[in-house]
Amino acid sequence: MRWIDRIPLLPLAVAAVLLGLAPFRPQPHLMEKLGMLVSGTLTRPIDIFDLFLHGTPVALLALRLTRITRQRGTTPPHAS
Repeated sequence: MRWIDRIPLLPLAVAAVLLGLAPFRPQPHLMEKLGMLVSGTLTRPIDIFDLFLHGTPVALLALRLTRITRQRGTTPPHAS
């Protein structure tokens, strides 16, 4: 999991926002594909690929932020 810690946070956040919300109109692909997943209509390979393409940066950002939060919560306080 150390490779996730080496991903720079700002570029990952930018990629997550851009790919997570693209295309901006009429509806982001990620929302569309998640809706299809919930309704059970996500069956075409291109739609599954689209879900992974648009969802991977968002999932990596969530994982990276979770690891940052846990690392800060478990590090012992510095002795003064």
